[in-house]
Amino acid sequence: MSYRIVVDSCGEFTEEMKKDSHFVHAALHLYVDGEEFVDDEDFDQLDFLAKVKASPNCPKSSCPSPEVYREAYDCGAEHVYAVTLSAELSGSYNSAVLGMNMLLEEKPEIKGHVFNSCSASIGETRIAQKIQECEEIGMSFEEVVETVEKFALEMKTYFVLETLDHLRKNGRLSAVKAFVATALNIKPIMSATDQGIIIQLSQARGIQKALRQMVETMAENVKNAEEKVVGIAHCNHPERAEFVKKEIQKLLKVKDVVIVNTSGVSTLYAAQGGIIMVV
Repeated sequence: MSYRIVVDSCGEFTEEMKKDSHFVHAALHLYVDGEEFVDDEDFDQLDFLAKVKASPNCPKSSCPSPEVYREAYDCGAEHVYAVTLSAELSGSYNSAVLGMNMLLEEKPEIKGHVFNSCSASIGETRIAQKIQECEEIGMSFEEVVETVEKFALEMKTYFVLETLDHLRKNGRLSAVKAFVATALNIKPIMSATDQGIIIQLSQARGIQKALRQMVETMAENVKNAEEKVVGIAHCNHPERAEFVKKEIQKLLKVKDVVIVNTSGVSTLYAAQGGIIMVV
């Protein structure tokens, strides 16, 4: 069967995915002091980071419209899938569903499904890769949906941020707490619930201690590690991603480790040096 996988631009593509016509992005738009950035292949991460750092205001984002999704879906494929960032964090999921309904009303012979990742960034990447894996081994559409929904539910997301400034600006953290954490070099180790709601697991003083603690927490909770592919997204800090990879390999024998640089939306929240990990 022919298939297409549409991922909102919070989900990064590996180099292999960028070359594969089965995958396509639906771009979000970002705004800093009135300037618009399109989160596509031309996104300038360094320019965006500099402008966000210089601005006292909270950067904003807008999700793809249902029409944008509808157009991305319509490629002649028999099976169409979408993967979006957590519905708790964005309207992207709802837009994707509306776009899918528009397509299916016009072309009822197509089978389509929208996956709420309950995650973001590299979490979306891994779900998209799982969809392709299932399609390529010949699963039926219904089997793909059931398998991938189970995979997404079992996937865990962890992250550590170098700076809390972006969270302070968008109101997710008080100015006092952000200042104290920065002054004391405290780095929270964060995760997400099964519903995609961000929570704090613990904290450590210093970025390397926090990253080690994040990996240790993951290692304590992961099951069947040898079957797992760990995904790591870094915000303009490949050396830090490699450090996390080595820490994982010290504790676990995993199937593979996939590393990507953050997209525009992930950059907005992760900020310079932030690390996101899923397994």
